[in-house]
Amino acid sequence: MAPRAGALPASSPTFPRKRGREGWGSNGEQERAQHCIPVVPGYTYLKDPAEISRRSFALIRAEADLTRFPQALKPLALRLAHAAGDSTILGDLGWSKGAVAAGRRALAAGAPILVDPGMVAAGIKLDPSRIICKLHDPETARQAAAERTTRSAAAAERWRPYLPGAVVAIGNAPTALFRLLELLAQGAPQPALILGFPVGFVGAAEAKAALADFGQGLEFITLHGRRGGSALAAAAVNALALPQ
Repeated sequence: MAPRAGALPASSPTFPRKRGREGWGSNGEQERAQHCIPVVPGYTYLKDPAEISRRSFALIRAEADLTRFPQALKPLALRLAHAAGDSTILGDLGWSKGAVAAGRRALAAGAPILVDPGMVAAGIKLDPSRIICKLHDPETARQAAAERTTRSAAAAERWRPYLPGAVVAIGNAPTALFRLLELLAQGAPQPALILGFPVGFVGAAEAKAALADFGQGLEFITLHGRRGGSALAAAAVNALALPQ
């Protein structure tokens, strides 16, 4: 008589299944599981925070040409390269003559810090009550929809009451920087300093070029080209806030 479909041959061994909390599945399943325990590799890496920082800045100094920067700007340049993980960005750094002094004075005096996204605010190591971000306000969204513009541009327009003597740190949207420059051209009060680090393929390079060309005594620090970002904008604020 032929065995029914799916039946084991008489000579095939079978394994009893364990019951209850003592085990699960067949003995074979348990044995295979025992041999599948992942092995965690060991790595040799630097763990001391102070030494990591020391080596990082030493590498930046070795890689970057800092001779073109005024002495007052060098600490900020170092921190920008550190935040980016890329010393080559310093070749695109642009600034006005009095930018560092103006930013230091404003921050020391407790000036408000105007930021375009919350990511910039999150990276700034100063009293959060000084930081103003209008991007997520409901009124900003309504204004952007009504004016058919970006929320970042609408948020920049809502900075107007806080502009006199402020430090503006833009680390995301080119439209925020463009709109701010439009407001200033229309007679809005000037901030003490604009840190212009918008990032992206559309409008970022153009907005930063417009900032550098604005004139009228406007103090600025920027990174020309497409590169930028919130980490750089926050790093610039933190560098200016450091004791001299």
